[in-house]
Amino acid sequence: MPQKPLLLLAAGIAASAALVIAADASPICVKERTPFALAGDTVTWTMTIPPGSDCIQGLRWSYMQIFKVSVESGPSRGQLTVLGSGFRYVAEAGKQGPDKFTLLISGKNRHGAGTSTLEVEVNPE
Repeated sequence: MPQKPLLLLAAGIAASAALVIAADASPICVKERTPFALAGDTVTWTMTIPPGSDCIQGLRWSYMQIFKVSVESGPSRGQLTVLGSGFRYVAEAGKQGPDKFTLLISGKNRHGAGTSTLEVEVNPE
């Protein structure tokens, strides 16, 4: 009888692994991702996304910590949500045309604390 709980556990792990394997990854939506340095710099990223879709993008590089991400100016044709050290942009289905938003990122890189401004240009697919 002691084997029955182990079999159930193994079946549960296999089912969980199958769900992970079957999950679809979202496509890469940020096409141009220039690194920022948290040194008072401003960088521009370009995103391509079809109407009605969303893009989740992290902001942290391997050599930095992000303390805060805030919205300087929001988009006009989509919805923007800050998610920890990243963001989620949802392109509204009924609105066509380019969009733009600006984030202020504060944190610490290898050399010290600082801020960067990130301008994201959104192009419809």
